Amino acid sequence: MLRTAGARLLDDRDRSRVRGVLDADPVATCMVASRVETVGVEPWRLGGELWGVGGRLDGLCFSGANLVPLRGERAAVRAFAERARRNRRTCSSLVGRRELVLPLWEELAEHWGEAREVRPDQPLMATDSNPSIIPDRAVRQARPDDMERYLPAAIAMFLEEVGVDPRLGDGGAGYRARVSELIASGRAFVRFEQGEVVFKAEVGALSTRVGQIQGVWVHPDWRGRGLGQAGTAAVVDHLVRAGRIASLYVNAFNTPARAAYARVGFQQVASFATVLF
Repeated sequence: MLRTAGARLLDDRDRSRVRGVLDADPVATCMVASRVETVGVEPWRLGGELWGVGGRLDGLCFSGANLVPLRGERAAVRAFAERARRNRRTCSSLVGRRELVLPLWEELAEHWGEAREVRPDQPLMATDSNPSIIPDRAVRQARPDDMERYLPAAIAMFLEEVGVDPRLGDGGAGYRARVSELIASGRAFVRFEQGEVVFKAEVGALSTRVGQIQGVWVHPDWRGRGLGQAGTAAVVDHLVRAGRIASLYVNAFNTPARAAYARVGFQQVASFATVLF
């Protein structure tokens, strides 16, 4: 029986092949493609490593703040696990296509210890059409001078969605910097009422072809009024007008959110899974 060679560290000499893999699956690989398109493949610029299996990159995986398997059969997944086990875990999550993440977690669980949470079925949804409902015209791109009002809403969303306070460890400096970056780049969207955030969302990853929406949040006092879907429609409208596919992923058990996104015009194109540490 032939044994698959181990995963090797890629660099800019592999850039065209990496781009080919990412372009073949643009919605599922948007998180990594957004970085590769901007800075290339060299780890010191990328903020992580890309691992490849096979000369034609039959397997591809990103290892950084998150571990993201992007392509590969079971043998490639084993090779990624072998490389990941060489050092202690530093990523905060394992995320990507369900058919890659769950087998990779099976290989790593014994060595990395218990996960804080496993979300095994997260429909990945996308649309390249104008939203099916009227976008909320009160939603706009956040501005730098919105930061002090926007940040508490972003923290509240993170606590609800992830279950961890993003201010832990460094007092919130890192999370504040991330939110500030999203606002400065025009990728944070907000609706205010009487000076208070009632809706927010961000385009967490933006490649030349896809914008991945994240952090959709409605103030508790304003829920049940359709603000979430109308606000999301506004973000979709922004992305589609720019010639991009709008995407997002959601937990399968969150039936109301899935129904709302379907009303906006999203259709499921794949399934993600996430392992949180």
